[in-house]
Amino acid sequence: MKFALHAPLLAATALMGITASAAQAETTLNALFMAQAAYSEDDIRSMTSAYEDAHPDVKVNLEFVPYEGLHDKTVLSMGAGGGYDVVLFDVIWPAEYAQNNVLVDVTDKITPEMKDGVLPGAWTTVQYDGKSYGMPWILDTKYLFYNKAMLKKAGIDTPPATWAELKEDAQKIKDAGIVEYPIAWSWAQAEAAVCDYTTLLSAYGGDFIKDGAPDFQNGGGLKALQYMVDTYDAGLTNPNSKEFLEEDVRNVFQNGDAAFALNWTYMYNLANDPKESKVAGDVGVVPAPGVDGVSKASAVNGSMGLGITTTSKHPDEAWDYITFMTSQKEQNAYAKLSLPIWKSSYSDPDVTKGQEELIQAAQTGLAAMYPRPMTPHYQEMSMALQQGIQEALLGTNSPEDALQAAAENSGL
Repeated sequence: MKFALHAPLLAATALMGITASAAQAETTLNALFMAQAAYSEDDIRSMTSAYEDAHPDVKVNLEFVPYEGLHDKTVLSMGAGGGYDVVLFDVIWPAEYAQNNVLVDVTDKITPEMKDGVLPGAWTTVQYDGKSYGMPWILDTKYLFYNKAMLKKAGIDTPPATWAELKEDAQKIKDAGIVEYPIAWSWAQAEAAVCDYTTLLSAYGGDFIKDGAPDFQNGGGLKALQYMVDTYDAGLTNPNSKEFLEEDVRNVFQNGDAAFALNWTYMYNLANDPKESKVAGDVGVVPAPGVDGVSKASAVNGSMGLGITTTSKHPDEAWDYITFMTSQKEQNAYAKLSLPIWKSSYSDPDVTKGQEELIQAAQTGLAAMYPRPMTPHYQEMSMALQQGIQEALLGTNSPEDALQAAAENSGL
């Protein structure tokens, strides 16, 4: 009788114990992602939800920040004892992160299937000094987007193959009164401007560093900035480009206010979506142009990877989540805003259908990707370059003097 009286209490206590054990068994991962370009937040949430369904003992908390906050958020969290298990990182950060012990070296976790199946250029995204600090996830470069209707109206039969032709075509379009400012760029004082500059530097055969010292102030690097200033001063470039980031460029282009735009992969399908864009159906894309006698095309390596922080308390689960997110199955299912890292994906009709023009441009663009310098001092160099580009565009300094000052302040 005494037992009967306490049975409900015992049962409730046992149930609470089971519930507590289940709660304790659940692993929570904190993951930091980017809130712009490439995969959308909805895509990342859907991928993560699929992972959680397959792994009911793991919960993933997602945090999204603008690209401009991604680096500092990651670094500051390390000083605070580590708030993240998985972080998205840019191709320009592995050197700094390796030097400062931010990411786990996962070289021994890379399987032969991964090594053989992923495009060689994608691996450069996560490697430094012979080691791998994550899995490549976003394989990206900037392309030249153009408005087919505007070009046709101006009597232009084919998109420009060189940067000189781009200026000529933009002038024709402007003179015809089709659009006031034919070209839109991401030239805000941010990494976006350095990506556009890198694309041009690669076209002109420039170097960021030579013999361990800055060299972007010379040769192709100087010609690249001069080109930017020339199109700006000629009224061919939208003057607001000096405040634009990539989303601003997309909005201007898909609103019908630009004939040309340099932007990442993700813009192609969004600008061709009638729900999003006024120019849907008229969006063309080609590799960024080259320079006669120097290059056939130009491109910047804008790829990104997923890595495990050295402060993570759940590195095994973090790696499992990363391998799921970077798997060919998941990437193929979400290939409209970011193209897969896997070689065989490009012969999969489910990936190529409806974006054949983009895939064709990617075959050239991804092969031409030019790296920004792999140096622990990259952040310092980039900030100096960003300032120099702004000064030259605003006319407060000549391109020569602006780049010379940037070289002196680059930390290299």
